[in-house]
Amino acid sequence: MIRWRLAVVMAERDINNKELASLIGMHPTSVSRLRSRRRFTRIDEGTLEALCKALKCQPGDLMVYEESNE
Repeated sequence: MIRWRLAVVMAERDINNKELASLIGMHPTSVSRLRSRRRFTRIDEGTLEALCKALKCQPGDLMVYEESNE
């Protein structure tokens, strides 16, 4: 399973939904939906690139692989 860490990275950088939305050109509600995910489902390359640029991070900072117990 790929675990999505956007909420963690945002907290580490002390940035809220509204600030991030402004930086990446999205609506704050869309950022909130991205942030609330626990599992990584799908994200387009442009959004991932914008997140990395705004948060000054690498894609691997936003997601981590964990073996599933299923």
